Amino acid sequence: MAPLALLCLLFLAPSRSSAAECGRNTSLAGHEADLRMSQHQLRGRVAVLDGCSFRVSSLDLLAGSADARWWRADGADLAALSRGSPAAPDPLNRTFASESLVFRLLPGLSWPLVPVLAAFDPLTSSLFGFVRLAASNSSSDPSSSKAAAAAAASPTEEPTMFASCAQLSPRLRVRWTLREAANAIDVGLEAAVGSEYYMAFGWADPGRNVSMIGADVAVAGFTEEGLPFADDYFVTKYSECLLRGDGGAEGVCPDTFYDRRNRSTAGDASVNNTRLVYGHRRDGVSFVRFSRPLASPDKRYDVAVNATREMTVIWAIGLLRQPDLLRPYYLPLNHGAPAGTAYGFLTLNVSAATNGCPGPLDAEDKEDQGRITAERQTPLVVTTGPALHYPNPPNPEKVLYINKKEAPLLKVERGVPVTFSVEAGHDVPLYITSDAVGGNATARNMSEVIYAGSPTAEGVPATPTELVWLPDRNTPDLVYYQSLYDPKMGWKIQVVDGGLSDMYNNSVLLDDQQVTFFWTLSGDSINIAARGEKKSGYIAIGFGGAMVNSYAYVGWVDDNGTGHVNSYWIDGKDGMSVHETHENLTYKRCRSENGVIIFEFTRPLTPSCSGRVECKNIIDPSTPLKVIWAMGSQWSSGRLSVKNMHSVTSNRPVRILLLSGLAEAVEDLRPVLAVHGFMMFVAWGLLLPGGIVAARYLKHVKGDLWFQAHTYLQYSGLAVMFMGVLFAVAELRGFSFKSTHAKIGAIAFTFTCMQPVNAYLRPHQAENGEILSRNRITWEYLHTYTGRTALVAAVTALFTGLQHLGHRYGSKTIKGLTCGLVVWVVSAVLVVAYLEYMKVKRRRDGADGLTHKFVLSNTEEDDSVDFLQSDRFDSKMDSGSPGSMEVQLEPLKG
Repeated sequence: MAPLALLCLLFLAPSRSSAAECGRNTSLAGHEADLRMSQHQLRGRVAVLDGCSFRVSSLDLLAGSADARWWRADGADLAALSRGSPAAPDPLNRTFASESLVFRLLPGLSWPLVPVLAAFDPLTSSLFGFVRLAASNSSSDPSSSKAAAAAAASPTEEPTMFASCAQLSPRLRVRWTLREAANAIDVGLEAAVGSEYYMAFGWADPGRNVSMIGADVAVAGFTEEGLPFADDYFVTKYSECLLRGDGGAEGVCPDTFYDRRNRSTAGDASVNNTRLVYGHRRDGVSFVRFSRPLASPDKRYDVAVNATREMTVIWAIGLLRQPDLLRPYYLPLNHGAPAGTAYGFLTLNVSAATNGCPGPLDAEDKEDQGRITAERQTPLVVTTGPALHYPNPPNPEKVLYINKKEAPLLKVERGVPVTFSVEAGHDVPLYITSDAVGGNATARNMSEVIYAGSPTAEGVPATPTELVWLPDRNTPDLVYYQSLYDPKMGWKIQVVDGGLSDMYNNSVLLDDQQVTFFWTLSGDSINIAARGEKKSGYIAIGFGGAMVNSYAYVGWVDDNGTGHVNSYWIDGKDGMSVHETHENLTYKRCRSENGVIIFEFTRPLTPSCSGRVECKNIIDPSTPLKVIWAMGSQWSSGRLSVKNMHSVTSNRPVRILLLSGLAEAVEDLRPVLAVHGFMMFVAWGLLLPGGIVAARYLKHVKGDLWFQAHTYLQYSGLAVMFMGVLFAVAELRGFSFKSTHAKIGAIAFTFTCMQPVNAYLRPHQAENGEILSRNRITWEYLHTYTGRTALVAAVTALFTGLQHLGHRYGSKTIKGLTCGLVVWVVSAVLVVAYLEYMKVKRRRDGADGLTHKFVLSNTEEDDSVDFLQSDRFDSKMDSGSPGSMEVQLEPLKG
């Protein structure tokens, strides 16, 4: 048992040491202080229990991020909080509703190391609130502790804390603290309304039935400059404040507006007995604290408040008209809503402490900053100014202003360029970042994505710098504009979808104009969107000539309102033939707008995979992409059935030229292209080859028949070929050499056009018995092999032309033409082989004579010798030749 006991003691030793440590650091035990609200509607009272734990009672707090903690620091400014560290391990990532909780400090911490206890979110450097704790050396003095506690409890010290609270409506609360000894009551009004609304609260005339007539109310709100106000009003009529002809007033008017002649001598203080104490707007909630006397010296327009009995109070919220030259006061407009929502009555005893406000007010719209929507070609002027209402405390003294608004919420649209004219100073370069704090996140060991801006994006009013930023469909919904050097000078940028035509560079209507296809080429990827032009349950687009053997993308919204985008391979016409694939689709989005489906995604041009069917789904921007579509009423992941069948689909694909942004429906062979192809076949399949055959195989015929046939066929072929080229240019609306067919055709056309020029420049044939000149021999080789090269290129162009048409119109249409051309080429080769055989036979039999020239000639020149034939010298030595010569040999005499 001894080892076990020792082991137990070892485990218990740390807890005993920790308990002893908590017991020793008790200098602040019993110290209490209210939390000072900065944001997130933080309220509560902190009480130090012992050396390492504290209690927060009546804790109200809107949820922070997962990193929000109780924080220790040596101050409440940004620099001090940045140097601080967590004080307790408990996260503040949920909403606290009037809870009382005990928290323990982290091991190794004690209260002397926590001069300031704050609720802090280090992710966004957001201070929710804090409390200052007395130092250990001063807290040992009871009098100093009492003084600190008294200061913390002072209503002017922490103006958001009150003794009681009542819920007047879902959006409006009243808080109060009775100071009967001072003949005063402090009232706090808070409402989850916009800054353009007023809040009214006061006491009804006890001598009347429940009515607003005769009521003494305080109207509170905020000026256009964001400053709080609270004024004393009296109700004489259910109307706005109106000036009567006798100089009097009626309606809901300030006390100072009644009997203005008496006010001019007595002054405003005699009737305006509402004194503003504090006011702020945080998280979309207006809060104004004011003080008023229980028994006012103004017996005419003020109602005396009995602190010990129940009295009827009235309240209202509504729009507020700012002062102008005709009405130099804040004018509450008609609340215009049913009772209990925008106005009402309540029986209240101010001496009865109560807390009828469960949790913090949570406004739907928490953004109080000014709003600016960026417009195309309208620059946003960026300057600096004092931080008066920065939305995310703590903050530096100087922040960014845009168009003279302090740190406004900037709204931009994807696809619309945003231009900033930076005039904030040479030490304040602007940049767009994913980091909520800014000031170069890498310096804080944080990562960030920079979307625009650099150290050079700085300027002054005399020499501003222009920064242009183009948010695209991959830009997050929320980014920030900040200073590159100093943190928390800027604020949020809300990125929203503009029109798809703004977000994408190109768009075309697909077949039947039922679906619009959008795309943008971006490096090695493509951004794609599809929008139906009528209501449907899903929309699908496919890459291919038909749904069968196509790669499809389907977008739909499920019953929960969640959008989906999936990819498929379709190899049949039933549900079992639709196979879901795993393509690398990013930035997938799908939504329904009034029943119209819109989906978007990004995919690589060339999939980085192998062995799967989707790996063959390669998009070549230089090759036309065939796109089809379908719509139906219902889609789902997993096994498909008849209910997922499309109800309408495209009749034919559309060819889209991704690089040029052009598109055309796939049709039957166009007459223009048909004429082009026919003329090229006539030229290169009949006329030009016929001219070559005549020059090579008809020279044994007497006369110049071979020459006449060669000349006429070649020039006819040139004319027909030229006309065919013109038809192709008309079809393409200009010259284009992007396709293989066009490049090979251009080679054939060039070599063919060289032949008549070559024939015109040929050197003259040598006279009988003369040696051929080097120029003549060179010309013969050039003329012959240029023609043969042109013939090979032309035949290749015929086949590539048919292949090009196959991509354009489908293999079924072109298959027969290709087969026919193959048969024709094979037949021509066989005919040439036969003619070549007969030529060789005639040469052996001596029947060729001396007319074996492959030249362009006329009857005036003797071009009867073909110097490109191997037998040309044998022919000259033939005794039967006209140019032969007999020699008599005689014996030599010795």
